[in-house]
Amino acid sequence: MKLHEGGAFLVNGSKVVEDNNDALNVIKAETGKEISKEEAKENTMAYAILKNHNTSGNMDKLQIKFDKLTSHDITYVGIIQTARASGLERFPIPYVLTNCHNSLCAVGGTINEDDHMFGLTCAKKYGGIYVPPHQAVIHQFAREMLAGCGKMILGSDSHTRYGALGTMAMGEGGPELVKQLLSKTYDINMPGVVGIYMTGAPAPGVGPQDIALAIIGEVFDKGYVKNKVMEFVGPGVDNLSVDYRIGVDVMTTETTCLSSIWKTDSKVKDFYDIHGRVGEYQEMNPSEVAYYDGMIEIDLSEIKPMIAMPFHPSNTYTIEELNNNLMDILDDCEKRAKVSLDGQVDYTLKDKVRNGKLYVDQGIIAGCAGGGYENITDAADILRGASIGPDEFTLSVYPASTPIYMELVKNGCVADLMATGAIVKTAFCGPCFGAGDTPSNNGFSIRHSTRNFPNREGSKLQSGQIASVALMDARSIAATAANKGYLTAATDIDVNYTKPKYFFDKSIYENRVFDSKGKADPDQEIQFGPNIKDWPKMSPLPKNLFLKVVSEIHDPVTTTDELIPSGETSSYRSNPLGLAEFTLSRKDPEYVGRAKEIQKAQKALEAGECAGEAVPELREIVHTVKETYPDVNHDNFGVGSTIFAVKPGDGSAREQAASCQKVLGGWANIANDYATKRYRSNLINWGMIPFIIDEGDLPFTVDDYIFVPDIRDAIENASSEVEAYVVKEGKLNKFTLKIGELTDDERDIILKGCLINYYRG
Repeated sequence: MKLHEGGAFLVNGSKVVEDNNDALNVIKAETGKEISKEEAKENTMAYAILKNHNTSGNMDKLQIKFDKLTSHDITYVGIIQTARASGLERFPIPYVLTNCHNSLCAVGGTINEDDHMFGLTCAKKYGGIYVPPHQAVIHQFAREMLAGCGKMILGSDSHTRYGALGTMAMGEGGPELVKQLLSKTYDINMPGVVGIYMTGAPAPGVGPQDIALAIIGEVFDKGYVKNKVMEFVGPGVDNLSVDYRIGVDVMTTETTCLSSIWKTDSKVKDFYDIHGRVGEYQEMNPSEVAYYDGMIEIDLSEIKPMIAMPFHPSNTYTIEELNNNLMDILDDCEKRAKVSLDGQVDYTLKDKVRNGKLYVDQGIIAGCAGGGYENITDAADILRGASIGPDEFTLSVYPASTPIYMELVKNGCVADLMATGAIVKTAFCGPCFGAGDTPSNNGFSIRHSTRNFPNREGSKLQSGQIASVALMDARSIAATAANKGYLTAATDIDVNYTKPKYFFDKSIYENRVFDSKGKADPDQEIQFGPNIKDWPKMSPLPKNLFLKVVSEIHDPVTTTDELIPSGETSSYRSNPLGLAEFTLSRKDPEYVGRAKEIQKAQKALEAGECAGEAVPELREIVHTVKETYPDVNHDNFGVGSTIFAVKPGDGSAREQAASCQKVLGGWANIANDYATKRYRSNLINWGMIPFIIDEGDLPFTVDDYIFVPDIRDAIENASSEVEAYVVKEGKLNKFTLKIGELTDDERDIILKGCLINYYRG
């Protein structure tokens, strides 16, 4: 795999030309035409799609309107509640509500099904589409029923990726969907576009997860594609089935890219034809000469079966490398765990080594990444006639949709899998986010799913519980299962891959999915459950701001799972105050108490009372500030909390990673950088300032107070940075906080306190 240091041109879809002083001459000799870099930048597929959906008239400052929206049951209640509070009357574009996350049986009482009934009645009232639990995971339904070449889809799940089907899809926090529901736009600067130039063909036994992990391992730490669009081109694409391309594409999220798009061909046309939607197909390719801001060249034939060890998809090795250097790599995992787990539990995988081989406790093939038809049929071919054995090792397989499940039943693959001792289950995203097939304490699971973050798969460090996940392809998981739990690459066994043809039965959805066909019913009553709560009132940004530092995280990257845990907490996604109690619970259990304590001061101010009465320690802080800023008083300052994290926001698009902090009185985050655009956007949409501080010694620590004078003026005037002060021991110690670029709307949202206030006016 080669990462070009600079940009590159792609000529006729088949020749990569480095961006150097001779590049344009080479292109002229190749094509007989003269072209500038600026012209060639407009010849990517990504540029064409973005141009067709941009309403600003300025391709540097995009204002995008999407064709369709999709959400699942962890996110749609909050989105619709926010939109309702902001004046929603009907869904202006197709909006699909799937139920593949919050499908836990009786966790939290009736909470989960209450959310589903809320979704169904809202689909009827506002003119949406409702997919019942167990019918399909969000992204498989979108692939089967929503995607279209040249279209754009926005989803409230980070793995909203349908580029292999010619659809540019983006995963963002819920407030960005609220904007679309209120006929507003998605505002971003024109992103860079990175070409992924593929040649060759994968070896038998090498699956899409192997390709994806190889890419993630190369680019994540370098930030090579961060907030850019990955555009898949080259002759190697032709050698991949559509299912295979989908399996690679969905994992692009873990590179931190903004979106993805692939060239399309007759195989993609066949996919749409199989699903009864051939009219959604069009051939897509970059123009004769296209310029990319970066280029990754991949020879698919060189990729070997991969494994991403705990605790990140970028912690990658070939399975061969792991087996040959087992103890050294496991030692490295222990060192990483001390950082990721803050030394809260003793962690080792060395006790999984038996007779020099790595034994795993569990295999899972599931969700939007693993639950595809070809992944499961190939796994069935590997396992046919084998036994997974009677020991600790278990294997669960979750087809990504009921139509896939039905075809696997008809062609006998389900029977083949179950005969080995494996269990085949319905469509559910739980194994991906910690709500299904949770391992035992100290358990080690290999999964064809999307993430293996710390504290994600049922771990509760405060209770001394830890489990961990490695990511692998379905084929090597099946090979490991055939070897009764001993780690095995699929390329190490002889298999006849039968590749049975897929037949899609559309009647399955016709019989169960509610589709309003875009027609709203204003008379429909929305069904609420006791756990579905409105958002609390949120104040506008004050003139001056006192921030108390209530948590400090020094991990190189902080995931949204660590900011708000997944798993059983999903039952409370519709209850802002209830969910907020879990904020940072597995990373910093003291956070909630600290945040709520300082929030008392802001609540006192909002009630016309003295902040110092509510939080006595604040009196001395304010007194110290008034010696330098005598005009500061209860009428012109606000009080809240902030956290510091080196690089927060990797992973999920869940807005709750930000909104829970806001509900507890958060006014800002302070970071050296933000891992993803979507987390920074979530902060802004919830009225929180995404401050940046230069790397180096921090001027503050937990329990310190920071005073930010005239912050409201700074936001109004689009200041790029502000002076702030650590208030300590009767002194003001000055330092600088950077704000970064904000659009006019983003500044207004922060000034008004949150997106809901912004739309209320």
